[in-house]
Amino acid sequence: MPAAEVDVSADLVRRLLAQQHPELAHLPVELMAHGWDNLMFRVGGDLAARLPRREMAVRLVVSEQRWLPLLAPRLPLAIPAPVRTGQPGLGYPWPWSVVPFLPGEAASQHPPADPGEAAVSLGGFLAALHAPAAADAPVNPFRGVPLSHRSSTVMENLSLAAGQADTAAATRVWQAALAAPAWDGPAVWLHGDLHPGNVLVHEGRVSGVIDFGDITSGDPAIDLAIAWMMLPADHHGAFQDAYRAGGGPAAGDALWLRAQGWALALGLVFLAHSADNPAQHAIGQRTVNAVLG
Repeated sequence: MPAAEVDVSADLVRRLLAQQHPELAHLPVELMAHGWDNLMFRVGGDLAARLPRREMAVRLVVSEQRWLPLLAPRLPLAIPAPVRTGQPGLGYPWPWSVVPFLPGEAASQHPPADPGEAAVSLGGFLAALHAPAAADAPVNPFRGVPLSHRSSTVMENLSLAAGQADTAAATRVWQAALAAPAWDGPAVWLHGDLHPGNVLVHEGRVSGVIDFGDITSGDPAIDLAIAWMMLPADHHGAFQDAYRAGGGPAAGDALWLRAQGWALALGLVFLAHSADNPAQHAIGQRTVNAVLG
């Protein structure tokens, strides 16, 4: 995990709240999650504060602040759309957010009780999300782009993951995905980093989707990779049916081939770069096994 570039403590968050949102100053604050890019602090029972720990994450928080409040009302699952924004202060140098606290555990650690129901929920959620994006929507050079842009990285990660994946089988899957026709529809809204660690499960059911820092626009195939990352193979049909029924972009065979290619690419990232994070390594192993299975 990259080193933090600033020190952020619960006491600092309390003081920032007292300075900028005094009506929240009486609420207890405690560290909730420590990610690569951001820290999350529980604020009372219903809120959380999200603060970048690295400068490169600042643009991600700003994107969430701008776009998530516009997207949230039309999505069938809860997302952490900021309800308040914070400014630099008290030695903390960057913007930050106050978001709703969404109950649940990551699907990577607590899978949904009914995979079929989860498939329908996720398919419907992505169909609603994948509407044509605004003209000034974020563009990410690494996500939602043509698969050919990721070839060198995929081959590098496949080499790094040698012994953990069947290189010949993975190469065949990747080549098939590359051969699929490219996306020729409008750029649609994308989560951009949809994996089981960013799907919440509460009381056995998929309840929310978190961490939209990589929100972007482009080819919907990258988000559809969640089928291989999270769902058993015999529930992929239900996922695809729910996506079509929800009005998702035309989902022909080429889209699903590219989605499988994205699943391989993302799985290899987790597999090759998570030696210090067993949970993320497990996501990578499961995903690559599902793609090659």
